[in-house]
Amino acid sequence: MADQNPAVPEPKSGSDASSRIGEVSEWLAKTFEAAGKPVPEFEYTPRSVSHLHGLLTVSKAKDEAARLVARDFRQKASEYRSQAARIREILENVGLAQESLPSNVVASAQVLANVANLLNIRDTELTMGDISLRKTGVEEKRAKVQKESKVLLDYTRKAIARLTYLKRTLAQLEDELPPCEVQMENWKTNLQVMAAKERQYIQQCANYKAVLNHAGYTPEISHRVLVEMAEHKKELEKKTKPILETLRSYQDLPPDKALAALAIEDKKRQYADAEKYLEDVLQSALANSG
Repeated sequence: MADQNPAVPEPKSGSDASSRIGEVSEWLAKTFEAAGKPVPEFEYTPRSVSHLHGLLTVSKAKDEAARLVARDFRQKASEYRSQAARIREILENVGLAQESLPSNVVASAQVLANVANLLNIRDTELTMGDISLRKTGVEEKRAKVQKESKVLLDYTRKAIARLTYLKRTLAQLEDELPPCEVQMENWKTNLQVMAAKERQYIQQCANYKAVLNHAGYTPEISHRVLVEMAEHKKELEKKTKPILETLRSYQDLPPDKALAALAIEDKKRQYADAEKYLEDVLQSALANSG
């Protein structure tokens, strides 16, 4: 306890500190002696002495307040006893002593006293108007409480109905859960199959594209262009068929090198003309499709 608390003011002189220590020691001795316990040992430092002196001051103030309240209560009790003795004497003089009254009258008086305590009626000077006002206030409070209770009861009924509906909905959902799980499993299986098919179709599409690229296919070649090319091919076949028949007829002739060379040159020229014509037709078809 060597540290100092800066918030506690230190004594200004040694005599002041000594007087405080004496007051604190005396107060501790009386307090613990009243409790039947010895004073515990501790070190008297400025901080502990200041704290204990503050407690001493507060304790003395509370003791003084308690003494004043107790004295007031004793005085009022004495007054109440005197008033009770005077009222008892008056009742005995008029023959209304408690011992001479019937038991039902005593019970009624006790009930009246209990009602007075319940209504916080301290004396008999309270008029019927005041009692009526208190009764009206009590009735208003009771009506308010009944109204609030009705509202709470209405909320409770709605909450119970809502809870019943939610329970019924939950039971219905639980009943519908197994079929939905089976359907979900089917959808999951179908989804896996569709994903595998998609991968297969993507691979086939890639393969077809590779085949088309290898064949020299371009987007400009449409079905109409291919049909036109097929028709031109048929026409060329019709034109080249007589030439082929003529060549076959040459096979039966005796071999003549000079004639054969002339025939070959003529067929080459006809074949080149046919190829040029086919190329012109294809170019014209592509230009018209574009």
